[in-house]
Amino acid sequence: MSQTKAQLVDAVDGSIVAADLAADCVTTAKVANSAITDAKISGLTSSKLTGALPAISGAALTGISSAGKAKNLIINGAMQVAQRGTSSTTNGYASLDRFRNVYSNVDENVTQSQVDVASGTTPYTLGFRKALKITNGNQTSGDNGNTNIQIWQRIESQYIANSGWNYLSASSYVTLQFWVKSSVAQNFNCYLLNEDTTQNTYPFETGSLTADTWTKITKTIPGNSNLTFVNDSGAGLRVAICPFNGTNRTANSLSNDTWVTFDGSNLTRDNTTTWLTTNDATFEITGVQLELGNAATDFENLSFGDTLAQCQRYYHSVEQAVWNNQIYQNHYFPTTMRANPSITSTSTGPDQVRKSNWYGKRATGANTGGISFNWTADAEL
Repeated sequence: MSQTKAQLVDAVDGSIVAADLAADCVTTAKVANSAITDAKISGLTSSKLTGALPAISGAALTGISSAGKAKNLIINGAMQVAQRGTSSTTNGYASLDRFRNVYSNVDENVTQSQVDVASGTTPYTLGFRKALKITNGNQTSGDNGNTNIQIWQRIESQYIANSGWNYLSASSYVTLQFWVKSSVAQNFNCYLLNEDTTQNTYPFETGSLTADTWTKITKTIPGNSNLTFVNDSGAGLRVAICPFNGTNRTANSLSNDTWVTFDGSNLTRDNTTTWLTTNDATFEITGVQLELGNAATDFENLSFGDTLAQCQRYYHSVEQAVWNNQIYQNHYFPTTMRANPSITSTSTGPDQVRKSNWYGKRATGANTGGISFNWTADAEL
């Protein structure tokens, strides 16, 4: 005869004990979804977790302290620092620190600017307040084959070599994320370039963007046995986000999302010319992060001061006061620069330049009173 409920009650303390239950009497199907609550598993210890656990996507992990997040290999990814100025039509480093606007064979110089992220939008709601904006001007003649508008950040080789990425293994990853907005709806092409020794590129695309709408792009990039990153301060990895590449730099035979041998004529797949030939079309990016691992984590938010200190390794600007038309002193940079910098100023050149200090600059002029001038130290990649 089967046991009754009363017979299952232990005679000593009135409870049901494990010995009284058949091994298969409680199955998954008999446990309601609402039966197990957070309160009931608050005392869960590691000893209760046995066997193989299911894989958990990094995207599903929340509430991780900043100490547990990956470090961003991109500098100034939130576009906070613009030591050179907030807007320029100069080709190269001219506005936002560490981001180089490269253009060639255009009808009108391209404008690069630091702009505000509009309130109420995402990424504004995620804490991003500044963006890098490219305005193409008037390019109505279109692509002549060599037309080129790109945004670069070149990461020092030693930073990649020491990042923890096993870049020689196809099962080891870094993940790139950024927010992008275009005034023209279309797909855009981008690439990574391993700039050390044997060079390789990794082309990818944003996918079709909706006009004037911020879109988050995430790319997980595997290692490759052909990659080389020397442990030095030279250029190691170029991250290139491209509003436009001319046909002399593109080929539709190229496959996206895989490492290929570098070929300057095949950086990305072909681009549509819609954005290029739309007068004053704009292209904005912010929240650029490159991190170790196969999932994008929350952006590593740094203070303005911390970001400025990172940027000053590559560029530093100072205003000096001069009395009686000459100055002779040591000036110690806030951080050691990447390399011996070149010095430019509104006065005469330096007598001596080192990575950590500038020594003996003289100013000349007829004025016997006090004057001032600006000088900059540049050690960009």
